[in-house]
Amino acid sequence: MGIGEWIIVALLVAAGLIGLHAARLKRGQRMAEEAAPRIGKTTRVPGGAIHWVESGEGPPIVLIHGLGGQFRHWTYAVAEKLADDYRVISIDRPGSGYSERDSDDHAALSIQARMIADFLDAEGIERPLVAGHSLGGAVTLTLALEHPEKIAGFALVAPLTHPTTNVSQAFSGLGVTSPLMRRALAWTLAVPMAKKYAEATLAMVFAPEPAPDDFVTRGGGVLGLRPRAFVATSADFVAAGAIGDLSPRWEAITLPGGVLYGDEDALLDHKEQGEALVGRLPHLDWHVLEGRGHMLPITAPDETADFIRRMAERAFAPTVAG
Repeated sequence: MGIGEWIIVALLVAAGLIGLHAARLKRGQRMAEEAAPRIGKTTRVPGGAIHWVESGEGPPIVLIHGLGGQFRHWTYAVAEKLADDYRVISIDRPGSGYSERDSDDHAALSIQARMIADFLDAEGIERPLVAGHSLGGAVTLTLALEHPEKIAGFALVAPLTHPTTNVSQAFSGLGVTSPLMRRALAWTLAVPMAKKYAEATLAMVFAPEPAPDDFVTRGGGVLGLRPRAFVATSADFVAAGAIGDLSPRWEAITLPGGVLYGDEDALLDHKEQGEALVGRLPHLDWHVLEGRGHMLPITAPDETADFIRRMAERAFAPTVAG
């Protein structure tokens, strides 16, 4: 064969291998979704859709998860501890879990907050307490800043509040700015690499505490091993870098709320993120758990639920008094 024919054969072989790899990824995605299936309702909002579940009755509490997660981080243990006295609504953030967003640009904190505000309107959820973990805390703060009339107060659990000076190795490979490159990586290298380093990554995310054995299924961790999860998480990670544009405005927030942190959080520094915010908003409650890490909704559900209850009592006190 001539060189042109060899090139054609090489391209055909490469195309075949790529096709086989994509087929394996699709099978893996189906298996992940069978292990942690879609179990909630889906509400369309401008720019996408919100997948959510609810339990209990009473004043509403909305729970927003962090980077690379989905609402199972909350339903793992915390939601059930609040459902005796509250209507607990756990959502997949726009683009995460089984929620959708029409563009990677919608990962911007202000757009995610607006989509959640639209979700509250669409479902008639009036002035809930909003609890946000990690990146979900940044979205919650943005909601309190830009849509304060929509919520009664907030509870921040290990939140991102300011630009961070030290980025954990757990986030390695996520800083991809090109939407096209994100998708190319998602359908080639990202999922195999995520599987290869899953144990090490979980160790970093949960440090200094161990990740529970059932986190992959009960906590929904398996949903992170999908191409679409890499795309969403990468877009969220890049968008979170713009928190410096919002953080100078936090002093305008007047809603009641509080911050809960573990003093051994290996992903976000509790002083740089939590203490710094409370220093600027002294009306917020400030709670630190000794010896605890970042994944408090999973590793410290009792303390996390108690904290959210206290913030709910503060947020709903005027309504109760009235």
